[in-house]
Amino acid sequence: MSNRIQDDLFGGPPAPPPPPPPAPAPAAEEAAPKRKKGIGVAAQPQDEALHALAKRLPPQLRLGTSTWTYPGWKGLVWEGEHSEAQLSKNGLPLYAQHPLLRTVSIDRSFYRPLTVSQYERYASQVPDDFRFVVKAPSLVTDALVRSEDGRGREPNPAFLNADLARTEFVEPALQGLGHKIGALVFQLSPLPMEQLDRLPEVLQRLRALLRAQPKVAPIAPDGILAVEVRDPEWVREHWIGPDFAAVLREAGATYCIDLHPKMPPLADQLPMLRALWPGPLVCRWMLNTVHGPYGYEEAEKLYEPFDRVHHPDPENHEALARLITGVTGAGQNAYICISNHAEGSAPRTIRTLAERVAAQPPAARRG
Repeated sequence: MSNRIQDDLFGGPPAPPPPPPPAPAPAAEEAAPKRKKGIGVAAQPQDEALHALAKRLPPQLRLGTSTWTYPGWKGLVWEGEHSEAQLSKNGLPLYAQHPLLRTVSIDRSFYRPLTVSQYERYASQVPDDFRFVVKAPSLVTDALVRSEDGRGREPNPAFLNADLARTEFVEPALQGLGHKIGALVFQLSPLPMEQLDRLPEVLQRLRALLRAQPKVAPIAPDGILAVEVRDPEWVREHWIGPDFAAVLREAGATYCIDLHPKMPPLADQLPMLRALWPGPLVCRWMLNTVHGPYGYEEAEKLYEPFDRVHHPDPENHEALARLITGVTGAGQNAYICISNHAEGSAPRTIRTLAERVAAQPPAARRG
């Protein structure tokens, strides 16, 4: 019951006639429901050119970012000023309205395992054809227990524990996200030297972990397990590259290309994909090479608030566009997640990459 009606009933003497019905709400008030029932966050309206670009992309391609909580994306993804806390809580449904953003990497799961209900909430906030890329918790993917500053303190007894990987990651994700899973990514942190020296042993532990996981396809037909590494020895021919590919193939998993200064260039990671072909493409573009392998904090300080491109990388755009069109032209899915630290602003990088993909010649599109 509105205050106006309460005043009419209780606030005045009975003699005067009742006031006329209130006038229609002004246009500004009529538009208010577009803000998603008062959550205080609104999606940025996109121009026709962006919608047209999205329609020119292969349907198997899903582009997205690493998380969605950046206030600096005002005018790109969000309309108006919003806090990180607001966006963390209410930003995902609006992120998913952007015509180019059809996936997102859930990175918070790396720091702490998520519950089924948390995954269910994410799934309920996005369209039916949206797909998630989810990082496994460091509980099972980091060989070291680390302090808050990231320094390794001691060996991690749960590293590559197959049971924990299943109960704390794969099963909850399958139950909560269902068919909206794109890739469940085991990102193996840089190994200490004593483990790099015994890489074949680590590979066999990874093999056991992957083989112990439930099948993804019956619940998520587009989903796949993927392994991302941060030591180049994993993919070098004279180390265990071929054996690594064989383990992934045996487990029905794939290799996640990592565009990061710690790893070889994209062209040098392609043999892993060729060894697993045919199959989907999973790629995470994480950090611009200008910052070096340990330049994350430097990039963070330079690029905030992540609203513009600082270091364009046309070589990676062109190479990745060719790879995407070849993979999707053969009918395979491609999941590409891009960090703000790739060039300075993930939404702007995604638009440039989409333009490169759309401009590929027909021969490249056929793979």
